[in-house]
Amino acid sequence: MPNSPSTTPTKIVAVANQKGGVGKTTTTINLGAALAAQGKKVLIVDIDPQGNASTGLSVGTEEREKTSYDLLEKTPLAAIVRPTPVDGLLIIPATTDLSSADIDLANNDRRVFLLRDALRGAEGKAFDYILIDCPPSLNLLTVNAMVAADSILVPLQSEFFALEGLSQLMLTIRELREAANPNLRIEGIVLTMYDQRNRLSQQVEDDAREYLGELVFETVIPRNVRVSEAPSYGIPVLDYEPSSRGAQAYIALAQEMLKKSVAAAA
Repeated sequence: MPNSPSTTPTKIVAVANQKGGVGKTTTTINLGAALAAQGKKVLIVDIDPQGNASTGLSVGTEEREKTSYDLLEKTPLAAIVRPTPVDGLLIIPATTDLSSADIDLANNDRRVFLLRDALRGAEGKAFDYILIDCPPSLNLLTVNAMVAADSILVPLQSEFFALEGLSQLMLTIRELREAANPNLRIEGIVLTMYDQRNRLSQQVEDDAREYLGELVFETVIPRNVRVSEAPSYGIPVLDYEPSSRGAQAYIALAQEMLKKSVAAAA
């Protein structure tokens, strides 16, 4: 049956990069839709106070009565999950309430484990993939996502200074492995906003592949106007313009990720 969870364990992937404007939310939405198109049941958890993933999947602010903030406050996952326009793709929305999470949760002894506890219960096992859209900073919310996750997907913008700051993210990952999540690994690095006519994009790709090797996905996400337009209609680019280069790239990324998962499990 399509979009039924498989017998394999749920895979939780945090989509993270402390640098803003790298295509993190766009990747979360469209990768989620592409995985759903492959027959997977997918949940997106929006923990960015801007709530762009929620808006990009047609969940208006007036419909966000329960949010990821409530999830951190131990409201059951099933009470918060909302449908999206994409079959097999659901979402836990976010609002600006999350902006105060660092302060509100400061005195909670388990503050870095709250999301892990919420997602790794029985209700989380109903999904094949859980994608966490992180805020563009290494704050408590991002740390919660990394502690909850099996792996981290890093969108990397194909522009100057793209690799700057990546070392800080890698250091954070290393520290979290030692302190809270020893099994955390890097799912991969995906180059976004790639312009094959631009020598700079090619240089960034060459540098990334030289220094990061097999961590970099073969698939690159092109700079594509259809990808940019789709969120204003509240749907992924796969539904907005499925034949576009952007849509095809996200399908290829999902297939590459699934193939890597099969190879890792073998």
